[in-house]
Amino acid sequence: MTGMFAHDALLISLITVFFGAIIGTLGIRGHRQDWVQLAFGTVYANFALVSVASLAMIYGLVTHDYSISYVAQVGSNETPLFYTVISLWGALEGSILFWAWVLGAYSTAVIWINRKRPGNLVPWAAVTLLAVAVFFAILLVGPANPFHSVFPVPTDGPGPNPLLQNHILMAVHPPLLYLGYVGMSVPFAFAAGAMFS
Repeated sequence: MTGMFAHDALLISLITVFFGAIIGTLGIRGHRQDWVQLAFGTVYANFALVSVASLAMIYGLVTHDYSISYVAQVGSNETPLFYTVISLWGALEGSILFWAWVLGAYSTAVIWINRKRPGNLVPWAAVTLLAVAVFFAILLVGPANPFHSVFPVPTDGPGPNPLLQNHILMAVHPPLLYLGYVGMSVPFAFAAGAMFS
């Protein structure tokens, strides 16, 4: 049930960011400020939807819901709670989900801070960030879907990558890398926005 709910949130997220990128582009080109504001709204909606999916994954990990493919891949009844939670970014599909969440957080912050800035720079940056989000949303509902159903449901899993439990700082190492890597999408979006505007 949790997996289906989270997958639906990601599917709605894909539709939202795709719609936002298109309506934002049309709004800028047609000088429709109401459409641009609607595109800004899709940035906020995407962050909320990906947050729901991420929280659902954490809930699935903590409750050992092995009907979710990612939990069956990285979960274990013997893993301490701390390492269970951080196993969100312990394998590919979870890392992409976390990556999409960080991108949504950055996009929301950028649009909120610059929402009253005149000109087309911020709207074009928003469209660029939405286009990047479309790519990750396609991955999450398609080839890197962490919420596939598993049947028959196993009673235990192999646990997270042993490297994740090697040192306590491994809890912060991957998120810091993602903050840097995903953060580069912000200057990219503004560079693209400057060229488009």
